[in-house]
Amino acid sequence: MNASIFDDLNACARLAADWRRQGLALVFTNGHFDLLHAGHIHYLQAAREMGDRLIVGLNSDASTRRRKGPTRPILPQEERALLLAALRAVDAVIVWDEDDFRAVVAALKPDIYVKGADWNRPSGPKPPEAEIVAKYGGRIAFVDLTPGRATSAIVRDILQRHGCDPETDA
Repeated sequence: MNASIFDDLNACARLAADWRRQGLALVFTNGHFDLLHAGHIHYLQAAREMGDRLIVGLNSDASTRRRKGPTRPILPQEERALLLAALRAVDAVIVWDEDDFRAVVAALKPDIYVKGADWNRPSGPKPPEAEIVAKYGGRIAFVDLTPGRATSAIVRDILQRHGCDPETDA
């Protein structure tokens, strides 16, 4: 069975509240998930293992362009959402047009908010949603990233294999 796909925060929050009433531990993570790859799968499976239900926040096409540049996303949000929803580890997907997920985290109140370990460097940036998670008593967990598996690295490799300069031809 495919997971539910939402573009309405209130509908997704109702589902999350229903799961909480059933005593299920809710996990939330978010990202662009552009060109779904093995690193994404590892990350999502690890997140799902932390609780009973996993909701994935998906940056919309507009949000992805603002954050990643004019050549992204590679795949449109409808396709990225469908791919995520087809994964056994994912129970729901919410497509979100903002550049961070503070409003989503505040509405869903997941027990565990999961981010990649790149958000847990001592001198690096912290997730903008962390303060909200702390206020309602949730916890933040970090998942190690799969070395060498990133969409930007995959795109760079494809371009190089075809004799293109990733800096000018992307």
